[in-house]
Amino acid sequence: MLDVKYFGAVAEKTKVDGETLAISNLSLQELVDELEQKYDLSSLSYSIAVNQKMVQDTNSYMLMSNDVVALLPPFAGG
Repeated sequence: MLDVKYFGAVAEKTKVDGETLAISNLSLQELVDELEQKYDLSSLSYSIAVNQKMVQDTNSYMLMSNDVVALLPPFAGG
C-alpha cells in the first residue's frame, strides 16, 4: 500500500487530503502521470516528496510499499 497526501491547490483540486493506493513496481513518474490524469492536475505547479524527502528525478525513483508520497504547493522564500 502507498499513501498519497495532497496539500494546497492539489488538495483543493482533488477534494481530498489523501488516499491509500495498492501499488507494485511503479515509478514515481508513473504514479504522477496517473494522478494527473485522474484529477486533471496538469495545470497546477507542485513539488513531490517521498517519505519527507524532496524528489527531483521522478523517472528513476521506484516506489516501495509503505512509502508516503506528498504533493506539495510551491514554497515561498522568507
